[in-house]
Amino acid sequence: MSQTVLITGALSGIGRETAIAFAQEGYNVAVSGRRQEAGEEFATELRRLGAAAEFVLADVSIDEGVRKMVDMVVHRFGSIDIAINNAGTEGKPGPIVEQTRESITSVFETNVVGVLLSLKYELKAMMEQKRGSIINISSTMGRTSFPNQGVYAASKHAVEALTKTAALEGAPFGIRVNTVAPGPTDTNMLHRLTGGADGIAKMTAGIPLGRAGTPREVADACVFIASDKASFITGQVLGVNGGRLLG
Repeated sequence: MSQTVLITGALSGIGRETAIAFAQEGYNVAVSGRRQEAGEEFATELRRLGAAAEFVLADVSIDEGVRKMVDMVVHRFGSIDIAINNAGTEGKPGPIVEQTRESITSVFETNVVGVLLSLKYELKAMMEQKRGSIINISSTMGRTSFPNQGVYAASKHAVEALTKTAALEGAPFGIRVNTVAPGPTDTNMLHRLTGGADGIAKMTAGIPLGRAGTPREVADACVFIASDKASFITGQVLGVNGGRLLG
């Protein structure tokens, strides 16, 4: 029986490419997001690749919505073998002194509450199965920061802390929990964060490999860390960053 992967925030960027990568590897793929039409179209695209694929409409910041998402995937495929908590937002970059309660909450509702709720229900399902692999998508900003990125960086630091706790709680049940932490990756989010080509050039100037990563490079890292080839790896952060944090 094919294994099943659930990917949140799967309709663009890293999430989309990760869904394609798992489909090409022969997994059943459940993709989640907040846009019904786009989600259904993407599920159809994944089926053309030969995968059994379903779209689940969900907002990861809503407890009941996350519970229903996990239940629907288990009902459709019989299990969740891999979960990738990718849904996230960069918010509104700017100095801390200019942040409002609303701008802070909007980031934490998705990036932190969304991951926490996803972990809650994914772990419950996997504990019953006595197996599973969960990957939380963080960022190099989960271990560092830059001016005007305080809120986003704080949210990704929280994701990495949640990963460690979940790894400890899941280990007795055969569940591995890890983080994949991309560096600057050529997605629409990177263009929004940097303002375009000039900003990307400045951000990537400090990367030893001299460029931004691609969504497929992050996707391939997820396929690896989710697989049995990484069966003794849990509670870790896999940086996919071109050497960004070596200095």
